[in-house]
Amino acid sequence: MSRVCELTGKGPMTGNNVSHAKNRTRRRFLPNLSDVTLGSDTLDRRFKLRISNAALRTVDHRGGLDAFMAKAKDAELSERALKIKKEIAKAQAAQA
Repeated sequence: MSRVCELTGKGPMTGNNVSHAKNRTRRRFLPNLSDVTLGSDTLDRRFKLRISNAALRTVDHRGGLDAFMAKAKDAELSERALKIKKEIAKAQAAQA
């Protein structure tokens, strides 16, 4: 499994461990990922995604998966998330 958020594209960053003596050694900062099941209101389906906890808070803030996907940029989404976004957009267009 890759360590990349499927909704925001957040991935590992690099930096330094700095000791008290100012010795620097390289390290990785990994995103806080969790496996979450999110439900779509328009599709009446649930999707298992591996997203960062910051993305989960953003999904809740925007009012659910459908509202998040409406504002999400295509460049940040994974291939699976892009397919979900297109399905939601198609279902919303059919309802309107």
